[in-house]
Amino acid sequence: MSTLIDFTFYPLRAVLPILLQDKTTKRNIIWATDAYAENGDGFLDKQEIKAAKLMNYPKLIKPRIEKTLEDQQDRTRKKAEVFTPAWLCNHMNNYCDESWFGRKNVFNIENSDHTWDVVQKKIEFPEGKNWEKYVDSRRLEITCGEGPFLVSRYDAATGQLIEPPKRRIGILDRKLRIVNENTESYEDWLKWTVRAFEASYGFEYQGDSLLIARINLLLTFVDYYEERWNKEPDIKLLKKIANKIAWNIWQMDGFKDTVPLGMPPGEFIETSLFDTITDEIEEEEAPYCRIQDWRNGSSIEYHQLKGK
Repeated sequence: MSTLIDFTFYPLRAVLPILLQDKTTKRNIIWATDAYAENGDGFLDKQEIKAAKLMNYPKLIKPRIEKTLEDQQDRTRKKAEVFTPAWLCNHMNNYCDESWFGRKNVFNIENSDHTWDVVQKKIEFPEGKNWEKYVDSRRLEITCGEGPFLVSRYDAATGQLIEPPKRRIGILDRKLRIVNENTESYEDWLKWTVRAFEASYGFEYQGDSLLIARINLLLTFVDYYEERWNKEPDIKLLKKIANKIAWNIWQMDGFKDTVPLGMPPGEFIETSLFDTITDEIEEEEAPYCRIQDWRNGSSIEYHQLKGK
């Protein structure tokens, strides 16, 4: 059993059907890779990923670092799949924050040996900006793979867990640190934690990598929740967060801005209690992907945002 992704773990098992949803097609995300085709029907590249299938093969999907070297090389050759070490994600995210804050070393100080020292004092904000604006600032990781720039539960190059959460360097990790430092009540913490998730986006082509990214975001929420409140989040809250993640971390062919390989065959999934969009999807070969604008309360086709 993978030590990083465990489908029998309560938070994941409880909301897996939501994490598999494709909000554009109103079905499930598809495999979009032939890496699992040897398992037969239900594992072909154009087929939807089903929760029941995954529970029957709990060791099937695993982070790249836990795949065999041969499998890693094969996916690099076929899909240009790579993994970015945590130190490089940290360096690039630091560069982004340096631009936003107008100064260096906001969250951590990088060392020459690819380690970093966490800035322990409360983060201060420049004139004209505040912590709420930082949490609400929308960030996107393109071709996100397992989401290492968004959340850093583990180093994608080594598989080592990064603990405690304050040492993590992802875009969403940084937002959650800011929320922790600036809220006192449970209600305020939850409000701004949800907004941090709403402002963090990513897309990926391959279904297994996309699912891992979604799982990493969900388990990141659980980590911060349990650390702050010393209890597990209930199922209703987990479903709410999972729904945000399913909207914001979506499956897309980045060259075409459409669902990979066209509309998958099969029945429509039932709409979740937490879905807010009732738009009917036209039966087209490859519909443009839709994402959610949480502040306006509506969805929009991603390609319409290009250039903005």
